[in-house]
Amino acid sequence: MEKFKRVAIDLAKASGQMLIEDLGRVMDVEHKGEIDLVTEADKRSEEFIVGRLQEVFPGHSIIAEERGGIGDPTEYLWLVDPLDGTTNYAHGFPWFSVSIALLKGGKLIVGTVYHPVLNELFWAAKGEGAWLNGKRIYVSKTAQLSQSFLATGFPYDIRESEVNNLNHFSNFALKALAIRRAGSAALDLAYLACGRFDGFWELKLQPWDMAAGFLLVKEAGGKVTDFRGGKFDPFGREILASNGLIHGEMLKVLNGEG
Repeated sequence: MEKFKRVAIDLAKASGQMLIEDLGRVMDVEHKGEIDLVTEADKRSEEFIVGRLQEVFPGHSIIAEERGGIGDPTEYLWLVDPLDGTTNYAHGFPWFSVSIALLKGGKLIVGTVYHPVLNELFWAAKGEGAWLNGKRIYVSKTAQLSQSFLATGFPYDIRESEVNNLNHFSNFALKALAIRRAGSAALDLAYLACGRFDGFWELKLQPWDMAAGFLLVKEAGGKVTDFRGGKFDPFGREILASNGLIHGEMLKVLNGEG
């Protein structure tokens, strides 16, 4: 476990510093979809992380955002998001992160999210708690949705699909203290884990967007489910995370009962 943690942390920090070096420079931007961007920085960061993981753990499999599945299925699976918040990054908006997680036998055991602009390194290991720059972190103690600070995001097919989160956003806006949509789900979950946000929901995310953040929230004392209160699946397409105290209220809003 110690080696897994150290490699994940070192790779997140090193790739994050690479992103900082290129931040604000003119770069090639490609479109994976109408509003889904990828930059050369995404590719360089991913190439660095994947290459190092293959060197250190040649028997492990990897799923990375840009390259997809790498290697045959094994007991150990790494999930890599080399740049979560690409649209922000491409516009010089300083809210983006690197997210790396490791599953063993389908269970998340290590997760790290690095915010390079603020040099904030979040990490968690199963049974060892959640940490920020060496300090143990915990979810907030806000007990009412009306006083809660929430975070969310919108799917890339918002222009084509009616399942686009606009209805939930509108409903929560009338129930919560405030909502932020900053553009990095991994950071939203990390901020929830350290008590800066009280709750988070989003749909149509990918496993590399959610895996590390899920472990951070769980190890920080929070609760994570799907929109119906069922078991969270990092390979599912929806996530509801909270400090646990407002989870029931958030479920009611998501299911039209609030």
